[in-house]
Amino acid sequence: MGSISLEYLFSIQERLEKEYPERGSLLMYENLYQLTVAVALSAQTTDAGVNRVTPELFQRWPNPKSLASADIKELENLIHPLGFFHQKARNLIAAAERVVDIYGGEIPREMNQLTSLPGIGRKSANVIRAHVWNLPGIIVDTHFGRVCRRLGLTLAENPDKVERELSALVPDEMQNDFSMMVNYHGRRYCMAKKPNCRGCPLNDICPQVGVAFKKILD
Repeated sequence: MGSISLEYLFSIQERLEKEYPERGSLLMYENLYQLTVAVALSAQTTDAGVNRVTPELFQRWPNPKSLASADIKELENLIHPLGFFHQKARNLIAAAERVVDIYGGEIPREMNQLTSLPGIGRKSANVIRAHVWNLPGIIVDTHFGRVCRRLGLTLAENPDKVERELSALVPDEMQNDFSMMVNYHGRRYCMAKKPNCRGCPLNDICPQVGVAFKKILD
């Protein structure tokens, strides 16, 4: 793949900024602990689904100390609708125990410390660091990777490689907003199946790499 010009990147950024003026998290939370739990639960499910179960979860277990001593069956029953509830419940309790035992009950800030918590990978850690501390990071989920490949910004399929390549390409001060806007774009226009290329605000500059439905524009 050839080099990506900053002019192309800034054009994408400018158009997406107009399309998505509100770029906050789709998860509902009030503090760092709640965001960490919500992000951990969001794997392989929808943000809306997470938002339906977290109010009761936070009422029952309002901090890491209480979650660390949660009854696992009770927790599993609560998060059952989200799928993978056995593993997610184990991870939440183990992560809370680690926060209490290793980090004095405070969710850590550093990448290596966050990713040491069960259920928190680099994507989740970048979400937490971006929304709480405004630290730069490329947040790679399925929407982000798909849109970036179609835009010709990367050929990588592996999320870690996508993160490395886009981190080198996107200036630090743009990374958080860029991640959120591309994520939104993958939900609104650039869906995996039948992307709305005709209505897309990027349609005249996007190379539509790998878009199976490119013929709709012909």
